[in-house]
Amino acid sequence: MKNSRKLTILLFVMMMLVSACGGGNTVSGEDAAVTEPALPVGTEAPVVVADESVAGDLVIYSGRSETLVQPVLDAFQAAYPNVNILLKSGSNSELANALIEEKANPQADVFITTEIFTVQSMYQQDVFQSYRPAAADQLPAEFIGPEDSWVGITRRARVIMYNTELLGADEVPTSIFELTDPKWKGQIAAAGSTNGGMQAQIAAMSQLLGEEATQEWLTGMIANEVTFFGGHTDVRKAVGAGEFKIGLVNHYYYYLQLAEGSPVGVVFPDQGEGEIGLITNATAAGIVQGSKNLSAAQAFIDFLLSPEGQELFAELNYEYPLIPGVALHPEVQSLDEYRLADVNVADAALNLDATLNLIETVGLP
Repeated sequence: MKNSRKLTILLFVMMMLVSACGGGNTVSGEDAAVTEPALPVGTEAPVVVADESVAGDLVIYSGRSETLVQPVLDAFQAAYPNVNILLKSGSNSELANALIEEKANPQADVFITTEIFTVQSMYQQDVFQSYRPAAADQLPAEFIGPEDSWVGITRRARVIMYNTELLGADEVPTSIFELTDPKWKGQIAAAGSTNGGMQAQIAAMSQLLGEEATQEWLTGMIANEVTFFGGHTDVRKAVGAGEFKIGLVNHYYYYLQLAEGSPVGVVFPDQGEGEIGLITNATAAGIVQGSKNLSAAQAFIDFLLSPEGQELFAELNYEYPLIPGVALHPEVQSLDEYRLADVNVADAALNLDATLNLIETVGLP
């Protein structure tokens, strides 16, 4: 088990780094400026049956931006009308730091993150209490935390988006390793060192390829003058506006930008023979140790993994449900079409110290 003081310091440093990014790169929660798409024409909102047996305040700390999680909270409240939801949004590291500080007197009932890094670290600090939701047996094993401490909620893939007015489909890199090619120098945007999606990708690459090869890729990206933003919203908007030809993002940012009418395309990379496959990660949630409203917290976790909750994430945010049988947004390509990287995301996330050390060693912005 990691040293508590060391992890607190690491999380505090990460929080300060986020604050120090400044200007348009600073984000609150997942990414502040996210456009919430409407349900597709002809799609009805999930129907829920009210359960009045669960009541009281439910305090949720969410690393996901409020616009992305609010429709799910509204649907949960319709199902449990006697539960009063209190939402606190912020960055994953900020909220994780608060949870550690509050361990003696917990203020939150549930913690939602944008990646698995943070919940694995919180598990090591005994922040979560065990709960195995009803749908747990339908989840891939790697998305269930040790001792049922947390569960994955939705999956996301790391993709290459591009501006179709600047590049033809046959010109776009088909591997993340092509992004270090000097011909793309100064033409690529990506999220930087404080972003959970980028941290998770680095951890996955380290597990797949080893630290030396991952460091070489990061060094190549920096040498190629990639512009690193604080969050993916800045990346997708910059590519959509034609400020950059290429962006490295989580897949749903491409679909969000496309929905705004931008001329963008997407590549699900590294599908060729001998290539690593598509890197994925997941959002996650856990119940805080000492929750003051355990019944509501458990009902909420169950709801996130219910067909209703999963459908909302799929339809409103173009994410991949983790529960089988839930339909994707009509525009989203199925992961069944692609070969996924052979990496255990949860195991990779346990290697937090090594990932942060690597980021510091290469000087990733």
